[in-house]
Amino acid sequence: MGGARYQKYIPRMHVVVTGAAGFIGSHTCERLVAQGHRVTGLDSFDGYLYPPEVKRRNAQALAKLPAGSFSLIEGNICDAGAVGEAITAETDVVCHLAALAGVRPSLAEPLRYLRTNIEGTGVVIERMRALGKQRLVFASSSSVYGAKHGAQVAAFTEDDPCLTPASPYASTKRMNELQLSTYRDLWGLGVYALRFFTVYGPRQRPDMAIAKFTEAVSRGAPITLYGDGSSRRDYTFIEDIVSGVVAAIERIQPGAFEVINLGGTQTISLSELVEIIERVTGKPAMRDWQPAQPGDVPITYANVDKARRILDYAPTTPPAVGVARYWEWLQASQ
Repeated sequence: MGGARYQKYIPRMHVVVTGAAGFIGSHTCERLVAQGHRVTGLDSFDGYLYPPEVKRRNAQALAKLPAGSFSLIEGNICDAGAVGEAITAETDVVCHLAALAGVRPSLAEPLRYLRTNIEGTGVVIERMRALGKQRLVFASSSSVYGAKHGAQVAAFTEDDPCLTPASPYASTKRMNELQLSTYRDLWGLGVYALRFFTVYGPRQRPDMAIAKFTEAVSRGAPITLYGDGSSRRDYTFIEDIVSGVVAAIERIQPGAFEVINLGGTQTISLSELVEIIERVTGKPAMRDWQPAQPGDVPITYANVDKARRILDYAPTTPPAVGVARYWEWLQASQ
């Protein structure tokens, strides 16, 4: 991350992080505290996608941060009382990471995704409006770009109209971007909406591909692969993503509105990913091939020129290095 020279001019802030005990949230809280900020976290410890004990372990790690630097409130973003307890007159910036994630699960329960992602975000920004708070960093998703086909797909840029998201989850994230744009236009809310591209690394959600595949391959269990192995993803290591998130938190100003890609800038195929996992674990993968799933897209690929310009964003971790670091963490944590 190329913004080190910028850091010394940043005053100590009080940042509220929703989804603080999650994968990206817990890393973001740690980085913010390390850079001198005070953090209040909000998390519901929802167990919809994976056991809440995973988040409880993250919360235990956060509880060891220096006294007075971090506090955690347990509550749901749809609960105005919990959001009101977290976002107060002392809040400088809100980093809104909490959401129901997952493309395939959203096909089964689209209304659940609408309630959490749209209503929950509405509760957060209404609380900000009531207090006159005007600086928000929001976690969007590369899923908003929808399905793009062809051998020569160009890197995704933020000026894409994103009119055809391929899943209920993706559509809620695009709705969120429009929701926030309206609040900027009407009430001056400053927003950096960050489109994350397939984030992975230590503490990764256990339902995500790299976590599932690495764990299964390491113990000789089969892995289920959808499609023909040619689908491609822009995998982004957690430390690179957090650098972009924290830079956004420190730079967002009232009245601004920017949609910004945060990706790893390298796209690899599903088959290539499995080969990397085989190399780092030293074990062969037992592949169980299944038909492609509804909602899956053939490729994600981030153009990060805008992030470089606005956030000094400079991802440094290619997939082969990042997966090896994840494997080292997984072994140490067992």
